Amino acid sequence: MMVFMPQRQRFRAPALCAAILMMLGVSSAPAAGLPRLASINACTDQLLLALADPDQILGLGPYSRDATRAWRAAAAHRFPQLSGEAEDVLMLKPDVVVAGSFTKLATRQLLQEQGQRLETFDVAHSLSDVKTQVARMGELTGHPDRAAAYNARIDAALARARRFVARRHYRVLAVSRRGWVAGRRSLVSSLLAEIGLSSAAGDLGLGYGGFASLEAIISLKPDFLLVSSGSEFAEDEGRAFLLHPALEHFYPPSKRIVVSERMTVCGGPMVIEALDRLVAELKRVERDLCRAHTCRPATLRDRQQR
Repeated sequence: MMVFMPQRQRFRAPALCAAILMMLGVSSAPAAGLPRLASINACTDQLLLALADPDQILGLGPYSRDATRAWRAAAAHRFPQLSGEAEDVLMLKPDVVVAGSFTKLATRQLLQEQGQRLETFDVAHSLSDVKTQVARMGELTGHPDRAAAYNARIDAALARARRFVARRHYRVLAVSRRGWVAGRRSLVSSLLAEIGLSSAAGDLGLGYGGFASLEAIISLKPDFLLVSSGSEFAEDEGRAFLLHPALEHFYPPSKRIVVSERMTVCGGPMVIEALDRLVAELKRVERDLCRAHTCRPATLRDRQQR
């Protein structure tokens, strides 16, 4: 719910803000002395939802309810959706505001000028970054035990994935809308490397990522494509790229690993699900390919290694 008012009136409506929060079922009082927080970044939204008590969360960013990219979009609906600007955050008077390094600089500066404690989180490029950010948010929310438990689960999911991938020397290329390829310094490529797979993006010379042509993708000849959706429907031109007949010829569903974008776009506990999903998808594509080649998965693996 958004309330629009002239700029000069925005700082004069604490009573209105409190009424809105009560109507939405969000307490304006600290939970047992724990800090109250507001988030204005999509990734800090997810960390906050995972680690904070509900009555510690005063508001979440404008994309917190986006089901295509937000891991806990359904849970976000119970909290006020903020504009991402400084004014509505200041009305809430949180103890801490969490933001991303790509949050508008002017917004961050205004918050700090008004004496607001601001904690900025950078983009997570590796599992190490993810675990560091989980631990940091655990400290900010006053729940380091929850953070430690999540990080232990990340380690366990990583160990499971490594055991399955052992001796599977697959090259995988992560491709999304319009031919965007996740580079070797992306979180997706880090996940692949951590479990023992290799990202074919390195052969394109991409760091964080970039667009690749249809011809370049096909000429790389990765074993599998990693995509965010297995849908056969192109809702727009961006999605249509992945359904191009040439790409579908070389990479039908049996050669596509499907891992939802909401599991990899941010660093956080969602990587547990991403790692388990990678293993489940590898099992599926191996089964599909073996049906086509009338072989057992181990035999297929040996063939590909040769």
